[in-house]
Amino acid sequence: MSNKAVINTSKAPAAIGPYSQAIKAGNTVYFSGQIPLDPVSMAIVSEDFEAQARQVFANLQAVCEEAAGSLSDIVKLNLYLVDLDNFAIVNQVMEEFFTAPFPARAAVGVKALPKGSQVEAEAVMIIGD
Repeated sequence: MSNKAVINTSKAPAAIGPYSQAIKAGNTVYFSGQIPLDPVSMAIVSEDFEAQARQVFANLQAVCEEAAGSLSDIVKLNLYLVDLDNFAIVNQVMEEFFTAPFPARAAVGVKALPKGSQVEAEAVMIIGD
């Protein structure tokens, strides 16, 4: 018998492909990448990088809450940036959503992201004991 559960919330964008917003296995939650889509319109929120980063973290937060956790329960965060010159901005926005101790993290420069997004984040969260 599997202890795998699908995590899905209307407070974050619906999947735009054959994947789930997150999967919970035991007390670990694996998040699919979040891009800066508005959950209602399913459109990119802005051309502005900072606004996109805020929406990505807001979407991630919504999925965390649906999984009975919070951003502080994230242990690993992977960021994908189309322009690594935005590294300082994403750090600043991240500090609005996360507090110390911060999760382990990678920031990777990529050529392109879905729907023309400038930033994407995926995570792993541990909840409970």
